[in-house]
Amino acid sequence: MVNSPHENDTALKPEIAKPKLPPMYKVLLLNDDFTPMEFVVDVLERLFNKNREQATQIMLKVHTEGAGVCGIYPQDIAETKMHQVVSYARKAQHPLQCIIEVA
Repeated sequence: MVNSPHENDTALKPEIAKPKLPPMYKVLLLNDDFTPMEFVVDVLERLFNKNREQATQIMLKVHTEGAGVCGIYPQDIAETKMHQVVSYARKAQHPLQCIIEVA
């Protein structure tokens, strides 16, 4: 059998460029002494699509630890969620604070 001239040539696979994932941000609610717990649960259900049990758990974390994570999102979505929370709270005349930080 005759070896073909290309038998030992190894074709290198071109490097596949993996797109870099955007940095993710945590959306956090901060505890205060004025916003009712039920309103915080409503915010979590309405704006973060949490069920009653999940919303209650996060609300209790905010209440007992001072802050609670509502979700983790790319920066633009996290900023939008933060503004939605603050706007919704102000319309209801509650001082609820919401921030984002790098996850």
